[in-house]
Amino acid sequence: MAKSLKSVHFFALFFIIILLANREMPVAEAKLCQKRSKTWTGACIKTKNCDRQCKKWEKAQHGACHWQWPGFACFCYVNC
Repeated sequence: MAKSLKSVHFFALFFIIILLANREMPVAEAKLCQKRSKTWTGACIKTKNCDRQCKKWEKAQHGACHWQWPGFACFCYVNC
């Protein structure tokens, strides 16, 4: 009885080790930093236009309109 209990524990431990070894390593995504667009002029009214310009002209991940005195400005989000 003790011998079969040891083998059950061994196989359970072996199974857990196999499961842990096969897990994919989590991939850390790059942290995004916000910077004011260098190519946008005027007030930023539509975020989708800001997003498109940040992606095409400044090679950013995305862009969005945010309040900054004295109005709304286009901000691009790039990898830090």
